[in-house]
Amino acid sequence: MKSRNFKKILHQKLRGSNFLRFIGCKIANVTPGKAEVYLTLKKIHKRHDEFVHGGVTATLLDIAAGIAAATLLPEGKRVVTAEIKISYLNPAFYGKLIAKGWVLKKGNMLHFCEAEVWNIFKKEKKIIAKATTTMAVI
Repeated sequence: MKSRNFKKILHQKLRGSNFLRFIGCKIANVTPGKAEVYLTLKKIHKRHDEFVHGGVTATLLDIAAGIAAATLLPEGKRVVTAEIKISYLNPAFYGKLIAKGWVLKKGNMLHFCEAEVWNIFKKEKKIIAKATTTMAVI
């Protein structure tokens, strides 16, 4: 995105997503090729046994990588996830999940990205999952 207001544009797009609004996903920081999103954990994010559902973690990884890729697009283009590979490293229960995504290699048709999700609870910070993604430019 060439616009200096890409953070504002991305905020508007996120607000337009019923699913992301429902789960409480918010943008923390966006710079060219990088993005950080977060959500405060609630009961809706958890499985029956109080673990955060893996789908919530996967969503944050996908969104962080997708926003990072979107910041490098020309006007009128967008990205969709073509592939995502996730390694779940630790469970999360309480606090906040923060996902950081970045572009490893930008291409005309594909952007290759990575992302991580961290759990922040009280003063403890723990990595929850890592992902590699391929974003298709459409």
